[in-house]
Amino acid sequence: YPAPINLLDHVMSSIQSSSQGRGRGRGRKRASTFSSKTQTTATTPTTTTGNTRPHNRNFQQHLIDHSVYPHAYKYPDGRVPANPTNWEEINQRLTQPRSSLSPSKFSEEVFKEFVQADAHASKENKVTDSVIPIIEGKIMDGRCIAGEIPLTNLDHLTDGTLSPGNPDRFHGARPEQLNRQIRNELIGHIVPSTQEDLPMAPNFFLAAKGPDGSLAVAGRQASYDGALGARGIQSLQSYGQSELIYDNNAYTFTSIYHGGTLKMYTSHPSQSTGPENRPEYHMTQLNTWGMTGNPETFRQGATAYRNARDWAKEKRDGFIKAVNERIPDTYIESPSFGSSGHGRASVSTAGPVLVESDTSADELALKE
Repeated sequence: YPAPINLLDHVMSSIQSSSQGRGRGRGRKRASTFSSKTQTTATTPTTTTGNTRPHNRNFQQHLIDHSVYPHAYKYPDGRVPANPTNWEEINQRLTQPRSSLSPSKFSEEVFKEFVQADAHASKENKVTDSVIPIIEGKIMDGRCIAGEIPLTNLDHLTDGTLSPGNPDRFHGARPEQLNRQIRNELIGHIVPSTQEDLPMAPNFFLAAKGPDGSLAVAGRQASYDGALGARGIQSLQSYGQSELIYDNNAYTFTSIYHGGTLKMYTSHPSQSTGPENRPEYHMTQLNTWGMTGNPETFRQGATAYRNARDWAKEKRDGFIKAVNERIPDTYIESPSFGSSGHGRASVSTAGPVLVESDTSADELALKE
């Protein structure tokens, strides 16, 4: 094996580089964390990067040019990207019944309240505040969900001209779940905000729009956010390995809510066969539900949403636990995680490191 590199020197160099990279501009943005009962806000400094937003009609082509592909994409030679290898496993998990959505607990009257909430949600913030919480159900740990803050701390996914990802909701892990040294090394891929107590390594995202909002914009936003999440999970999965891991499995979900309709997708990386040899990111639709149509369709959509959220947490926590346990025995050179040459999350060797924390003390949420 190669001689181990001093991890402390590497971390300090990485932190200095990160500070320089984030010094391009600084504003203030309200960060939100959510629970099933309350919403708290805090002010955090964020950075200004590119200004091309999903509202720009060229946004999607820019993503495609950098190997971030939308749902139903077809290559110029006619090939169609394959579904994730774990497609059947995901679909089976999404349909598992949840007691909280049984007819005895989610009644016709509750459904009518949901329909009323959707009908009265004239703006995007009304959708996220009064409609989405009914779909989400009880949140077991409010520190694992956030939104309404640009993901300015993440490395550029393309060439630096795109604005940061900005999901309306994202679910991730508590920062203290992951060894601090690893967080510092992978900061540009898994720590979305300079407010570091917000959820890290997010792999469950939501883009919500009001009735006047654009479904096309939501689709571009979901494609972008999903790729950022999939990159972060791959970085965790590959930490301490000699090269990036491509298992063609999906561990990241994105959802779109617009006009009473819920659409859900997976996002996963694959290895490119092109000359640039950079990762490709694929968005694949799981299903669509008309949530305001009838109680049974709502139950199906909400069941899938909650099951996907819980499954994403299980996979995310599993990768974090594996990395924490792997570190004391890791001496080999890890791969560079930068996908476009603009990143900070480049990991060299990892010597013996004390594991500061394992997975969160919270056990996996019971299916409510």
